[in-house]
Amino acid sequence: MVLIAFQYTVLVPPEELSSPGLVSSSRKVQSHQKREPLSGFFFQQKYNICRWDITTISYIAVEKQDVEVHQTVFNFLPEPVVVLASYNGLVCCRSCFIFRDPCFYSCNPLNKDFGGLCLYICNPLNKEWIRLKWDEPDIGNSFGLALGSSRDPIGTSNNFKLIRVVKSRKSNVAGFSFDIYSSDIGAWKESEEICRCYYNLYKNSGIFVEGVLHWLTDGVKAKVLTFNVERELSWLVSVPLPSTEFVSIPEACIGDSEGKLHYILISEYGLHVWFLEDIFESRWSLKLSKTLEELEVEHSDFFCNLREKATQRLAVNEHPWIDPLAFKDGNLLMRHDSMFFLYNIYTNKMKKLCELNKLGTGFIRCAVVPFSSSLVPLNQA
Repeated sequence: MVLIAFQYTVLVPPEELSSPGLVSSSRKVQSHQKREPLSGFFFQQKYNICRWDITTISYIAVEKQDVEVHQTVFNFLPEPVVVLASYNGLVCCRSCFIFRDPCFYSCNPLNKDFGGLCLYICNPLNKEWIRLKWDEPDIGNSFGLALGSSRDPIGTSNNFKLIRVVKSRKSNVAGFSFDIYSSDIGAWKESEEICRCYYNLYKNSGIFVEGVLHWLTDGVKAKVLTFNVERELSWLVSVPLPSTEFVSIPEACIGDSEGKLHYILISEYGLHVWFLEDIFESRWSLKLSKTLEELEVEHSDFFCNLREKATQRLAVNEHPWIDPLAFKDGNLLMRHDSMFFLYNIYTNKMKKLCELNKLGTGFIRCAVVPFSSSLVPLNQA
């Protein structure tokens, strides 16, 4: 039996990419320094026990009243891709690991021995894209995108940096190393920074907040892996509550809102949202706390017996009944059973998005990367 998981990101339907009503005239001239609001989510299925990728990418917009699934947003790229990360209009993708006929595979320069696999940085709104070299391609690589620089306070540059997180290259050190691509020089370099960590990255691609990229780790004492892009410094931030504080297994994700990193946790005790006040002291402030019973009462059309279902999850390999997938601008994307919902923590509004079967599979594991549409151009060094 083949198991399938999801990888998710965010964007604009293909038929709307050239729509004059999609982007206001004022938005067209704004620099990337202004954060654009959430646009939608991309969902990409992925095999759990196989190195090959599934090429279909499904997109769900959150700005529209009627929800539709679109699957052709990245058709402007020269090959099928996997979505890895996004930031303020730009998306990072990679070539797919695809099973091919040996005769075709041996004569295809883009895929021979995986040596021709590459990365793409693109803007699906204006369909600009560039191809980057990808040395030592690994399906397990994690990435994060950052735009601009602290040395560019007025936002006149659209230079970007792409950070690749890899297992430490030093055999005697358990942790992560970082590779950096800078568009202003058009080259990769290996950072000297190594962050000691015994856990794996989990669920989220890199989230860029206040000059720092953040990744959530797994483990009973989960951490947030951080990397300061300009200073090339990395450290671990403790989460507000470790999973050891609960009887059943909770689920969590991280995201950004109002310029702060947020940590979202759903457990048998309810939905809790914190924002990071001090990154060096791992100090969090609680922003929202709701019991599962309160969620049921306020959204009775969607939920019932949440606490009973939550308490039944006693092992990590058991699928959670309710799972926070991504958080952006106060909007929490979550899955309950086989349905996806969008919950706004500021307005307390819950919106049903779509059922799992609209994405072509009955498997429910998933990871999510938010995307905000913008006309930011690509600088090609």
